[in-house]
Amino acid sequence: MNYWLVKSEPDDFSLNDLKAKGSKGEGWNGVRNYQARNFMRDDMRVGDLVLFYHSSCKSVGVVGIARVVRAAYPDPTQFDPHSAYYDAKATNNTPRWYQVDIAFESKFNSLVSLQTIKSHPELSEIALITRSRLSVMPIEPAHFHIIKALGSMS
Repeated sequence: MNYWLVKSEPDDFSLNDLKAKGSKGEGWNGVRNYQARNFMRDDMRVGDLVLFYHSSCKSVGVVGIARVVRAAYPDPTQFDPHSAYYDAKATNNTPRWYQVDIAFESKFNSLVSLQTIKSHPELSEIALITRSRLSVMPIEPAHFHIIKALGSMS
């Protein structure tokens, strides 16, 4: 099993929005960074666990856990000229962008803030700090479990 962290602005799509989608989950679309795309396309597998991170908001941090429920497939927004994620260079035969589907797994009892993550020396090498611009990033199993434990505390 692999572990991941995905970022979303809660005004656009929150953990509660994901929960409302049920067990089918939601396509993690609109990713337009090649490294993040490659992680989804090449490395994310059904069953992998995902830390769900709220970004660009008042309370920034990890709010819960999701699970990958569908392996990578072409992101349909790249083909839609009305989408903000349209890519004129993408074709059905040569898609450029991929997505996975993720579904809600659990909500933390408390937010694990970026400040909290930065304050734990054992998390100093976490991708969130070292490659924070990515919206999809791998997480070491030990880091995942530390953050999960922090979020489970009341």
